[in-house]
Amino acid sequence: MDKTNYDRIRKILEDKHYFLQGDIACAYGAILAGCTFFAGYPITPATETQEAMANLMPRIGGTFVQMEDEIASISAVIGASWSGVRAMTNTSGPGYSLMQENIGYACMTETPCVIINVQRSGPSTGQPTEPSQGDLMQTRYGSHGDYEIIALAPNSVQECVDLTIRAFNLADEFRNPVVVLTDGEVGHMREKVEIPEYDEIQFAKRKEPEVGRDEYVPFRAVDDSLVPPMATFGSGFRTYVTGLTHDETGLPCTDDADKHTQLVNRLVKKIARQRENLTMVEELYLDDAEVVIASYGIASRVALNAVRSLREQGVKAGYFRWIGIWPFPEEKVRMLGEKVGKIIIPEMNLGQIIHKVKEYVPDTCQVVGIPSIGGRIHHPDAIIREVLKLVLSPDKVGGVKD
Repeated sequence: MDKTNYDRIRKILEDKHYFLQGDIACAYGAILAGCTFFAGYPITPATETQEAMANLMPRIGGTFVQMEDEIASISAVIGASWSGVRAMTNTSGPGYSLMQENIGYACMTETPCVIINVQRSGPSTGQPTEPSQGDLMQTRYGSHGDYEIIALAPNSVQECVDLTIRAFNLADEFRNPVVVLTDGEVGHMREKVEIPEYDEIQFAKRKEPEVGRDEYVPFRAVDDSLVPPMATFGSGFRTYVTGLTHDETGLPCTDDADKHTQLVNRLVKKIARQRENLTMVEELYLDDAEVVIASYGIASRVALNAVRSLREQGVKAGYFRWIGIWPFPEEKVRMLGEKVGKIIIPEMNLGQIIHKVKEYVPDTCQVVGIPSIGGRIHHPDAIIREVLKLVLSPDKVGGVKD
């Protein structure tokens, strides 16, 4: 986005500070990132983002379309992206499940786009108004086949702005869908938000062809990034886009095992090999930690409260938060497991990220989950009690209610 367009947006967002709801903050982040196309279908607790985008898009010269369902929504976003614009949709629960096939299509066709998923309690219709963290594994493995996804998990309204901006940059950099994995609680809470200045925002650009029309090969990477330049429709380049296994020209070759292996390995490696650079975590009180509370999203706000209370009681507790969920920060988690003997993981599900943690920490590290479902957010005392059970003898665990 150039400075002129940013100034145009700041005439709409006139104030430096706002008291915003998380869902609306995602919409503000999107337009600050240069998003000019939104397609979606209303669903609790994500509708406020769509309402905000319906208000904002016409005012910045963008396009808002309410589609007939979530399948059509992600389809429209993919098409818009190929026209050269930054495009986004948002949803929750059943709508996110409906999008999975086309998220896989976007990965296969290397289409940059952003999906805001405001998680709610499930399965099925579940509890539409209650928060959850139940879509973590679906985000990574919800579509079929082998692919990689990038997912970011905000725990504040400010991060709803900041991580939405980052999501658009990552989508263009890697030519891949990026998910902002928020939840009904973060989406509906209200907090003070600071609108970033132009020079505080990084704007990544899609890699464009540097050769002529006749030399351009649509799905051939030209450097070590493994990300091919992207010629958008209408730019004069020949481009064939299909979800079928295709060669570097984009033409289908569905019965060629070698071509399929070459293609899918590149789709995975372009993200997986950048795992370290994509790692985003928050670490506090780890220098002397003997037990660590590791969490993400809304649960991490409670976890930090619990860590500070534990340290006041003399327990050497540390705090670890995933901001980037996928690709999973394997090395960071391995190092954490080697440093401490015990990791406590509160999640608003029956245990999802805990399985990845157990996969990478050494056997000497004890990993304990604290599940919570039904829309019930963890209470700090419940986390504190579980930690005390691990670090104190049973007769000394008391004074803290479950």
